[in-house]
Amino acid sequence: MKVDIKDVKKLKELAGVGLTDAKQALEAAEGNFDKALEAMRAKGLTKAEKRGDRETRSGIVDAYVHDSRIGAILELNCETDFVAKTPEFKELAHYLAMQIASMNPLYVALSDVPEEQMAKVREDAEKEVGDKPAEIKEKIVSGKVAKHFEDKVLLTQKYILDDSKTVDEFIKTYIAKTGENISVRQFKRIELGVTE
Repeated sequence: MKVDIKDVKKLKELAGVGLTDAKQALEAAEGNFDKALEAMRAKGLTKAEKRGDRETRSGIVDAYVHDSRIGAILELNCETDFVAKTPEFKELAHYLAMQIASMNPLYVALSDVPEEQMAKVREDAEKEVGDKPAEIKEKIVSGKVAKHFEDKVLLTQKYILDDSKTVDEFIKTYIAKTGENISVRQFKRIELGVTE
C-alpha cells in the first residue's frame, strides 16, 4: 500500500522514530495514521522499559516558579551530557518542575515511602478489608495502598497536562524519544509562608 509522505514525516516526528520505521508502521496499519502512531508508541515504550536499568549519571537541575508564590526545583538525570543538553530533555525537566509545583508530591517513587508509613497504611487497609480469601484480600489491600499513595508519589500521579497517563508514563515517552534512561533524582517544593 502506498502511504502519504506527509503522514510518514508526521509519524516520524510524533513517535521519535526513523523514516523507514514510520513508513513501515503506516503500511502495516494500512494507512491508518492513528493505528500506526499507537503501534509506534507501544514499540517505543517497550524499548523505554528495557532502558530503565541503565545508569543515569548526567543531567540538569531545573526550576519553576508560579505566581511568585510556589516554586519547585528538581534534579533530572539521563545517561549522557549530550542528551542533557537537548531541548527535549530541558522541556521534560520544566514540565516535571511544573508538576511538582502544582501537585505537591512528597516522594519521587513508591520505594521512597518510609517502611513504617507503608506498613501503617497497609495495616489500616487490611482492617478495612476484613475476612476475605487470602488472594482476593491481598489484591484489595495492594489496591488500597497504591490508591493512598497515588497523589503523594510523583511517578504515580496523573500528569497535569494529560491525565490519561501517569508521570512515569509521561517520562517514558521522553525515554523513547531520546533513547536514554531518564530518572528524577530529587526535588524540593517551596510555598510562600509554608514551612515543613
